[in-house]
Amino acid sequence: MQTITTIKALRGCIRQWRQAGYSVAFVPTMGNLHAGHIQLVETAKQKADKVVVSIFVNPTQFGVNEDFNSYPRTEQQDQTALQEHSADVLFLPSIAEMYPQLPQTVISVSELSKLHCGSNRPGHFDGVALVVCKLLNIVLPDLLLLGEKDFQQLTVIRNMITDLNIPVELQGVTTVREADGLALSSRNGYLTDAQRLVAPMLFQALCCVRDAVLTHSDNYHHVLAEQKLSLQQAGFEIDYFNLCRSSDLLPAKSDDQHLVLMIAAKLGSTRLIDNICFNRQATDRTDYLNNKYYA
Repeated sequence: MQTITTIKALRGCIRQWRQAGYSVAFVPTMGNLHAGHIQLVETAKQKADKVVVSIFVNPTQFGVNEDFNSYPRTEQQDQTALQEHSADVLFLPSIAEMYPQLPQTVISVSELSKLHCGSNRPGHFDGVALVVCKLLNIVLPDLLLLGEKDFQQLTVIRNMITDLNIPVELQGVTTVREADGLALSSRNGYLTDAQRLVAPMLFQALCCVRDAVLTHSDNYHHVLAEQKLSLQQAGFEIDYFNLCRSSDLLPAKSDDQHLVLMIAAKLGSTRLIDNICFNRQATDRTDYLNNKYYA
């Protein structure tokens, strides 16, 4: 595996791949890699001849008093993991390389970016869209892989790609979870031992509300209220817990079929997010109710 730190060198490498007829998949990350990131790399290897992984803690997506300075940086361990899983290139740029001047351009998927996480993190998704657009222009991949855990981010990037006619295929990859259902996240490392025992309640709450929607959808609001109360009593500070259409993340109506339940909550100082996508059609209910995490 090559580690490349400059845009010029990366473009030169990819130009050689293109001349040889290779396809390219791209996995953007902020490092502190876990099994969820590795799943993205493994999926990328199945889909393309060459795989580029970037590690860049992007300052433009962090707001005031957020954890940019304390965000875990584990470059040496990350390089070892990517080497072991046969990534072809690690792109490891500095802030100065990615932002040689204060950016004057704003990329905003305006309506989506105001919802859910965006309501309490103004500018966050603009920063995400800007850096992903820059990275796509640098790598020029055939395939972009993103995890489904941050479903709003995935939806924002999908819309940006469509609106700007960026010639890349986007594939979402299923969330990787611990045995107790907790979605893998770089921020899980902030949890104390006691908080780690409580954290799986987020996914359990999602499962309960999903099952209520699938079995008696007219009454799911009652179950949602109960789950919110249980989470609050366990120490969570809920940011949002919403049932949405998966296409545009607007509130779901009774006749919408393709749905996503989204949640964000703080446990102590750690902000956790999770979601479940599901289909209201009766033919899908058995599969969802037999989910191995069903409580």
